[in-house]
Amino acid sequence: MESHSLSTPSTQRPDTQRWLSFFFLLSLALLNPWVRGDGVGYYAFARAPLIEHSLNFEADYIAANTGFREARLDEHGQPKEIFRTRTGHLDNHFTVGPAMLWMPFLLLTHSGVLVARALGSQVAADGFSVPYRLTMAVGTAFWGFLGLLLAFRLARQYVGDLWAFLATVSVWWASSLPVYMYFNPSWSHAHSAFAVSLFVFYWHQTRQQRTVRQWLLLALIAGLMLNVYYANAMLLTILVVEALRDYAAAFRSNSQTGTAVTQLLAKHLLFVAVTLFCLLPTFVTRYIVYGNPFESGYGSVQDWAWRSPYFLAVLFSSEHGLFSWTPLLLFSTVGLVLFKWSHPRVGTPLLAAALAFYVLIACYPDWAGISSFGNRFFVSLTPLFILGLSVFLQRLAALFRSQRASAVCLSVALAVFLLWNAAFMFQWGAHLIPPRGPISWNVMIRNQFQVVPRQIAGRLSDYLFHRHDLMRQIEDRDIDQMKKETMP
Repeated sequence: MESHSLSTPSTQRPDTQRWLSFFFLLSLALLNPWVRGDGVGYYAFARAPLIEHSLNFEADYIAANTGFREARLDEHGQPKEIFRTRTGHLDNHFTVGPAMLWMPFLLLTHSGVLVARALGSQVAADGFSVPYRLTMAVGTAFWGFLGLLLAFRLARQYVGDLWAFLATVSVWWASSLPVYMYFNPSWSHAHSAFAVSLFVFYWHQTRQQRTVRQWLLLALIAGLMLNVYYANAMLLTILVVEALRDYAAAFRSNSQTGTAVTQLLAKHLLFVAVTLFCLLPTFVTRYIVYGNPFESGYGSVQDWAWRSPYFLAVLFSSEHGLFSWTPLLLFSTVGLVLFKWSHPRVGTPLLAAALAFYVLIACYPDWAGISSFGNRFFVSLTPLFILGLSVFLQRLAALFRSQRASAVCLSVALAVFLLWNAAFMFQWGAHLIPPRGPISWNVMIRNQFQVVPRQIAGRLSDYLFHRHDLMRQIEDRDIDQMKKETMP
């Protein structure tokens, strides 16, 4: 019979979650409450209904960052007609899920701003002023951290607390997650990490014998996960693998085969129906914006690279390759394979979902994420990477003579990955390397050892105390680079 945990009670440390919470509180100083790029579209789905009481995105286009505005506004500062859909709305193909997760926080903030204005405050109640943007950033960080916490709690069921803790901290800071949890909080990826963590965690907790009520709740979580990020549909592979196993067991049963199969089918149909119902926010917003509830705004899937997927480039390209930019995740992936062999009933569905997600991204025309630190799409798989890395660390630890020696050596090794990723993120954020397209590894490595050590202290001070000016400089540099890329 498969064991639920590889760790003993003596390795369970109740204070590790407190340390994670402490690190999270410290990290809030890194929050960057700005709305730019893709984040304009995501945030508009929260701001426009809250302030305009409609899906009129004109104010969002006009108030967007310079790079976004230059491409979408005419010489009079108004949205170009080419960006109007057939319903007269401005194009917004981004998902509505992040707005759903921001809305509870923004409602409280909006109420507070209105009360403050009634008392004489001059803070604008427009959804763009500092209280709203700060609330959005805090909300993103909150959901991202909750996803990390759920992933940690899942991992600690199979490994010792120490390895689950180190894996959580390492994936937290040595992947693409920090960029989208703190630097670009108006994007969807931290929310996606949370939604997938919640889905995987609840699936795992109910996998032995799921009641009808639990199927309903799992469907609600699945609906949220898909509202947040369409590619998360690949995580439903977990349930497909589970279903195949359950149907096979039902058919092998010598008695009441028909009853068992009927009950399974009824639960699965219920799950599908409730999940589709939970996608109403997506269907309704697509209908209002595009005139068709099934129009994604992303173009036809017929244009995807189904016959020649970018399998190797997604992993190893200098243009935001998953392992080449965030190498720690290679060991997470190895750990996920090891977990599949040691715990096949849990590991097989999780590995199958990760592979399905990988194949989907490899077929996507913009597989590199355009402007992306690392391959940002894979932030969705954060809980799987944490579980895989925790298993990998525990396997490595078994090669040492003592746990103290393994803890010290592996902690030092992980710290190297964290420092490397921090310096790499600095290069990307400061535009020492191109944010789009392939990079030169020679330039990147030289920057890591020569340029970053000289600049990072001053830039960190600017980021903490003069952030507005620094963000304007970064935006100007980004625009200059885009102009150079488009020059003949």
